[in-house]
Amino acid sequence: MKYIVLLGDGMADCPVPALGGRTPLEAANKPNMDFIAQNGDMGLVKTIPDGMPPGSDVANLSVFGYEPDIYYSGRSPFEAASMGISMSDTDIALRCNLVTLSSEEPYEEKVMADYCAGEITTGEARELIEAISAELNSEIFSFYPGISYRHCLIWKDGEDGVSFTPPHDISGKKIASFLPKGEKSDIFISLMKKSEKILKNHPVNQLRIKNGLNPATSIWLWGQGRKPKLKRFADKYNLTGSVISAVDLIRGIGILAGLKPVHVEGATGNLHTNYTGKAKAALNELENGSDFVYIHVEAPDECGHQGLIEGKVQSIEKIDSELLAPLLDGLAKWDYSILLLPDHPTPISTRTHSREPVPFAIYRNTGSMRPNNNLRFTEKDAAATGVFIEQGHKLIDRLLI
Repeated sequence: MKYIVLLGDGMADCPVPALGGRTPLEAANKPNMDFIAQNGDMGLVKTIPDGMPPGSDVANLSVFGYEPDIYYSGRSPFEAASMGISMSDTDIALRCNLVTLSSEEPYEEKVMADYCAGEITTGEARELIEAISAELNSEIFSFYPGISYRHCLIWKDGEDGVSFTPPHDISGKKIASFLPKGEKSDIFISLMKKSEKILKNHPVNQLRIKNGLNPATSIWLWGQGRKPKLKRFADKYNLTGSVISAVDLIRGIGILAGLKPVHVEGATGNLHTNYTGKAKAALNELENGSDFVYIHVEAPDECGHQGLIEGKVQSIEKIDSELLAPLLDGLAKWDYSILLLPDHPTPISTRTHSREPVPFAIYRNTGSMRPNNNLRFTEKDAAATGVFIEQGHKLIDRLLI
């Protein structure tokens, strides 16, 4: 038996007036997702435990089968693992976004204009982070370039007690009340302010402005945490496995769980990613011995954060037609079980994550399930089944039976 998780990050949503009161999942043309719902086991799952932040880190840990209240130590250490950054047990990793702030002075009066600096390219971003590293690296702080706007800062022998806010939670808001808080927060505010001066006249930003693109005007620090210790996936489930994602967070969870990270050319983490390449990569991993493949697609979440209604619908349709369709065709040679779900909602209306339960559907091609042609893969139909998984980390047990 082969096992596949296909996770569309942030696919779930609330009814959108511009879509006639439908959610993006309801509005999308997605016959393959609906096939899984109609011929599988569908319900709702709570991926975010009470009292924990509704982030992709917590939610994906749940879907991988790890209890977040035991294994979660912060987002950035997973990203650091994916980037090959070595951390000691006393270090703290922080996510370092390149963002676009408005031009008001002083710094505190600025507004979060764009949490991803116009989805800056990885090549451009590397030049900017290298410029920041040259000025701001020290015995205590080290900056590392990542993918697009997502980068990493390691705080050697870091201390707890500083709180940070994700930049995608404050789009369009003045940053003053969302700057780092707590003991030693002034150090991080100083780093952010210094980065603005470094980035202001950098040639990369000057060219972006000339081309009508948002410049990266500052770093934004958040997602702090210490190195986590995950039990190996193979030891938990007696399965070999691979993880496919353009996002360091998901790749890092997989790496720390002992799964093989798979690079897909053209996988970007946004709407214009290589959906078909991910399907081909998954089938190749299964062909070459993997029992389990975790496929993560970031595009719906990015569209939700940016308030792109049609983009979110389109991303769901692309996952269905360009990824899921060829995946199902290629899987036909094996007995398999596939789990389809989002990790959390990213409502268009709020442009940030929320903690409501999300729809899931599990299909097996072994003929053991009863078809229901009235179902579609939507939030409403999943709720109507009456099936509810209270503890998200137990959902994988339902896949693996």
